[in-house]
Amino acid sequence: MYSIGDLSRRTGVKVPTIRYYEQMGLIAAAHRSEGNQRRYEKADLERLAFIRHARDLGFDIQAIRDLITLSRHPEMPCAGADRIAGEHLAAVREKIAKLKKLEHELERIVSHCGGHSVEDCYVIRALSDHAMCEAEH
Repeated sequence: MYSIGDLSRRTGVKVPTIRYYEQMGLIAAAHRSEGNQRRYEKADLERLAFIRHARDLGFDIQAIRDLITLSRHPEMPCAGADRIAGEHLAAVREKIAKLKKLEHELERIVSHCGGHSVEDCYVIRALSDHAMCEAEH
């Protein structure tokens, strides 16, 4: 049996986050000791490590909940898990594409700035012009 502190140290998940995951139903409600301390089993430690890894990969709570549900049925085909991971991969790729556009725009703005005062600062002008263009659309 593990205390919530032990679970936290072993998984790197903060105690309030463990309580939150318990509240959200991602891990089972802990058994309580005679002193009313939470006590967790090895399966809880493994589940929390699974959740931590999934969160590190950027999966949201609902996707993790769905993956946990699927993991309870090892005889089922893994198409559901593949679909969840594939959807997440597509979302990550979309974010990367947006970040690349952002990077290029910022590079363009920064590379043109040679002004010595705010009055002739290309960064300020570019941001102002962009805001006006957005307002027109």
